[in-house]
Amino acid sequence: MRRLLVVGFGDIAQRMVPLLAGRWRVYALARDPRRFPLLRALGVTPVRGDLDRPETLAPLAGLAHDIAHLAPPPERGARDTRTAHLIAALAKGGSLPQHFVYISTSGVYGDCGGALVAETRPLRPQTERARRRADAERQLRVWGRRSGVRVSILRVPGIYAADRLPLARLTRGTPALNADEDVYVNHVHADDLARIVVAALQRGAPGRMYNAADDAPIRMGDYFDLVAERFGLPRPPRVSRAAADRLIAPNLRSFMSESRRLVNHRLKQELRIRLRFPTVREGLHG
Repeated sequence: MRRLLVVGFGDIAQRMVPLLAGRWRVYALARDPRRFPLLRALGVTPVRGDLDRPETLAPLAGLAHDIAHLAPPPERGARDTRTAHLIAALAKGGSLPQHFVYISTSGVYGDCGGALVAETRPLRPQTERARRRADAERQLRVWGRRSGVRVSILRVPGIYAADRLPLARLTRGTPALNADEDVYVNHVHADDLARIVVAALQRGAPGRMYNAADDAPIRMGDYFDLVAERFGLPRPPRVSRAAADRLIAPNLRSFMSESRRLVNHRLKQELRIRLRFPTVREGLHG
C-alpha cells in the first residue's frame, strides 16, 4: 500500500480520511503530541515535527510515496520558509516522494477586475499572504523540475461548509459593498475540496495548476445575502467603497479589493471531478 504524508492535518484532511481508506496508509505531521490520540483514532499515524523548526523534520525523509501539503505559510515575511524546510527535509532521504500536491490560494492572481481567470494567467499577488503562497508555488515547481517529483498545485478560493460560514459577520451587521462596486468571489465546499485533493493525488499532472473552485462565481454581497436567507439573519447593509474604508476592519476589507471569476475546466477534464455542490446555493442547502 502506498504511504501518504499529510502536512497540515486540519478540517480538509479529516474529510479526506474516509476517501483514502484502502488506498494509502496515512501519516500526519503534528507538532503537538496532544493531537496524537485524535489522529490514531482516525487511523492516521502521527509523526512529530514542526515546519518552523527544521531540525525536527528528519523523520520525514524517505517516509512517504505521496505528500499532501495543506499547511499555511508563516504569518509574516515575503517567503514561505515552512515549504522550504519541508523540501529540504524530503531531499535528505534516500528516496524522494513520487507525487506532491500543494494547496495554494486563488489570491495569487491578485485583482483581475472581475475577469474570467484560467490557470495560465500570470500571477500578481497583492497581499503578503498571497505573495507567500506564490513563493511556495515557485519553490515547489523548481524543485519538481530538478528532482523529478511530480508536483501538482491546487489554487483554492473561499472554503465553506456548515461550520465555515460568515454567521458572526452577519450577526454583527458588518456592511457589504453596493452592487455597482461589489467584487466577484469564488468558493468551494469543504467536502468537494477533500475530494479534489484526493483526485489530484491520483491524477494530478507534473507542474500543473488547477483552479479548485465551484461552477458559480458570485458577488460577495450576494453570497452574504444567501447565507443570511438560509439562517434567518438580516441581510448586511450595503455601503459605498469609500464608506467601507471607514467602517470595515482592514483584514476584512482586503478581501473586497480583488475581483475574479475562476475557470475550473481543468478540474473537471483532467482531475475528472464532478462537484457535489456546484454552487453556493446548493452547498448551503445540502
